[in-house]
Amino acid sequence: MSDWVILTERGADFDQASTPHKVLSVRDYLAKPELFQGLRPIVINLARGYAYQSAGYYASLLAEARGHRVLPTVQTMLELSRKALYAAALPDLEEALNKDARKLPARPDQDFRLLVGFGLPTDPGFQRFATLLFDWFRCPLIEVSVGAGDWLRVKRLRPLPPHRLKPAEREFLVEALARHCRRTWGAPKTKVPLRWSLAVLHNPREAMPPTKRSSLERLAQVGARMGIEVEPIQQRDLPRLAEFDALFIREITSVNDHTFRFARRAEQEGMPVIDDTTSMVRCTNKVYLKERLEAAKLPMPRSVVMAGGAGLSRAADVLGFPMVVKIPDGSFSRGVHKVADRSALGVLAQDLFQQTDLLLAQEFMPTEFDWRVGVLGGQPLFACQYMMARKHWQIIHHGETGRIDEGRFRTFAVENAPAEVVDTAVRAAALMGTGLYGVDLKQNDRGVFVIEINDNPNLDSSIEGAVLKDALWRAILQWFLHKLEGR
Repeated sequence: MSDWVILTERGADFDQASTPHKVLSVRDYLAKPELFQGLRPIVINLARGYAYQSAGYYASLLAEARGHRVLPTVQTMLELSRKALYAAALPDLEEALNKDARKLPARPDQDFRLLVGFGLPTDPGFQRFATLLFDWFRCPLIEVSVGAGDWLRVKRLRPLPPHRLKPAEREFLVEALARHCRRTWGAPKTKVPLRWSLAVLHNPREAMPPTKRSSLERLAQVGARMGIEVEPIQQRDLPRLAEFDALFIREITSVNDHTFRFARRAEQEGMPVIDDTTSMVRCTNKVYLKERLEAAKLPMPRSVVMAGGAGLSRAADVLGFPMVVKIPDGSFSRGVHKVADRSALGVLAQDLFQQTDLLLAQEFMPTEFDWRVGVLGGQPLFACQYMMARKHWQIIHHGETGRIDEGRFRTFAVENAPAEVVDTAVRAAALMGTGLYGVDLKQNDRGVFVIEINDNPNLDSSIEGAVLKDALWRAILQWFLHKLEGR
């Protein structure tokens, strides 16, 4: 049976020929729970009504009781039942509605009706509004009555059942449903029942993604064998997040962009998530990391926080030259600079202080490579040596022309890496949380030093997984399974 199930009250409302997914009557869904024994389908409830204690209402209520993912939920049904219950959403919705209207060739001068199916509007000019509406209310099809004027107003929102649609509107619903259910990559068919679903947030246009597409496809194949459906999602898919059981973020993270919003939404839904918001906040700021490492008495390069001219002088006196200057939230070697003297420090700091109130200065510690130890759930996962880029002092060299050069790598079984390196990495990761971390360390004749802790470490089958192979992905999926099955 398809992992998507469409519920209707009558066969003519939405027939099987309109979709490759299973179409089932509401009556059968309510009366025959044995049809889904051991399965966790995504249920699209297209009943004729969602009124309290109606068949449509009970279909969503029992879907939630059975652990099925359902759209709409009972909560959404109730919120859309009265304007007083959805009034809190109207200011944001009307703001988006009017932003869209300002970009139209001609502003509507009469009241009009707009349909939004699975976040897709019948009028493409109102896509921003439609996306936000579906984010607020995950309902298959919503009819929006809009009042014209200098400020467009949402007069009414109501779910619209398919049997009340005109032929063109029915075609629109079929297309919207098809887009909503579409996958961009996934695992081959498997005989193992897919019990859980894992959303993987990625950006196919990212120049340096934490995980390449080929590795994500491998993750999906391993997941299928473990009974986990792995599905890619992108930034536009935030409204769909509640349809999944867990979230794995494979984009460069920031507390100021959509990756943080995805993590926060997942936490609100009670979903296990890597990276969680606490880890993002802690790991993405190097000043915070310095304070935590010092308090835990873990070894790190000599460091000075600079907050103005006095900080520059203190850094020069304590660290000498050359020194490394970092913005607090840089990633992939960006925002990290080496300065040779006091004059260069002043010029660089003047520029960087326009972006941030604090800078971190550290002693320059040249090595042939950096260690990266992956830590998952408090246990070491992999150990790599990342070599410096050719004729450069960092593992990644961002050239002035935009060219990116990366150094080579060596991957070790954890038990074959230096015990001091692994132990220091595990202790450092424990300061951040119990998720997935990549701890960067330097090793020289003075010992082992923590450079930074990444909440979103690189994971690729050919590098970090060069020794573990598929066991890398099994370990990560097992972390999610443990969280899901313990709920």
